[in-house]
Amino acid sequence: MSTRTTARRPGANARTANYRCAECGWTTAKWVGRCSQCQAWGSVEEVGGSVVGRTTVAGRVTAPAQPITEVDATAAAYLRTGVDELDRVLGGGIVAGAVVLMAGEPGVGKSTLLLDVSAKLAGRGSDVLYVTGEESAAQVKLRAQRIDAVADRLYLTAETDLGTALAHVEALDPRLLVIDSVQTLSSAEVDGVAGGVTQVREVAASLIAAAKKRNMTTLLVGHVTKDGSIAGPRLLEHLVDVVCQFDGERHSRLRLLRATKNRFGPTDEVGCFDLTEEGITGLADPSGLFISRTREPVPGTCVTVTLEGRRPLVAEVQALLAPSAPGGARRATSGLDASRVSMLLAVLQQRAGYPVGGDESYVATVGGVRLTEPAADLAVALALASAKRGEAVRGNMVAFGEVGLAGEVRPVPEILRRVQEAARLGYTHAIVPAAAHGPVTAPDLARAGVTVREVSSLNEALAVLYPGAPEGRTPTAAALH
Repeated sequence: MSTRTTARRPGANARTANYRCAECGWTTAKWVGRCSQCQAWGSVEEVGGSVVGRTTVAGRVTAPAQPITEVDATAAAYLRTGVDELDRVLGGGIVAGAVVLMAGEPGVGKSTLLLDVSAKLAGRGSDVLYVTGEESAAQVKLRAQRIDAVADRLYLTAETDLGTALAHVEALDPRLLVIDSVQTLSSAEVDGVAGGVTQVREVAASLIAAAKKRNMTTLLVGHVTKDGSIAGPRLLEHLVDVVCQFDGERHSRLRLLRATKNRFGPTDEVGCFDLTEEGITGLADPSGLFISRTREPVPGTCVTVTLEGRRPLVAEVQALLAPSAPGGARRATSGLDASRVSMLLAVLQQRAGYPVGGDESYVATVGGVRLTEPAADLAVALALASAKRGEAVRGNMVAFGEVGLAGEVRPVPEILRRVQEAARLGYTHAIVPAAAHGPVTAPDLARAGVTVREVSSLNEALAVLYPGAPEGRTPTAAALH
């Protein structure tokens, strides 16, 4: 038996691939519509030549490695922006050398917020460079005058070329650099149009390298796609230090800022802002925006306490039931998950005996707030029951808890903090889940005058609201047919 030896060509391990995924970097020799690595559609694009694996040789060390105990951490200390709600989200302020990506829909207030931050820092003696690629310098000046964001050390330039923008950075050496937006800059060194995957990757990499080299904080404005995700390659989110999402309803003044990634602070904080013609201001206590002002309680309304990050917010849920028209009952929601509301309608009918399945239902929140936390389930169910009965929930009561398909009310986090927030706003009664870790009626709640009723099922909660009413029923097998 002979052994056949095959001579290996030099470079036999090199793999020729003319197409690469813009999302994850996966390579292939031919074009495909879907990446086999990250399953992204339309992300595979042609590259200008063969992709050959190479090994980088060792270079010269410019700065020796230091023990971590000898590293000076003061260079990366927090610098307060002067906007308390932004500082809350960032974990205390901006960090020198950090790159922050601010994403949001057009018109949500990203540029207004960053222009306000730039003016406040410039007014405290820091040089700030504001690079705009979407407006002229005169247009930015008009908006700055309208929102009172004019400072002597705030420098404006309207540029779309990356090299020219970096030249401005070299000349000014600013403490803060604002790029509005990263999709408008392009580099002459790479192919592609501004906003394309290749250009965004090159622009972001160059700006991040300049920020780290100069210890310069950089704020990047980013666009979002139709589904609400950040436009451009996902590599952009991995390269930056902080990713902030700026949300808000088009017909509401309320704006919410969340950090989805933060290398220097928490990611569970939320900043609340009020966007007006005079500018954007932080809301330290936004709960009053989410409650309707009626003299008497109205059937179909219930107040809940939700957690936005670490912040408890008191919000009101409104429900309206009407006889259905021929062709099926209509379900409409605003500020709530439609599938979650449909589930609660089914639970209310099957577990509590309320015949709401054939009614048209309209459920909404007040003030444009969006409630995504399951803790709002109990308030939605009680609002629907109140609308069906035509009897209002008492005006000084809040309710929160997750409702399951069996009609049970499950515990939610931070029960004590939620009740304390309700007490601060003047509510005296609360319906809460039966806590598995013990009673939540602490002495400080008793001093605040809050009466807490713990319930373990939806029927118990309904019995608290409507004493003496018949409890719900579970349908028999005969009733299902």
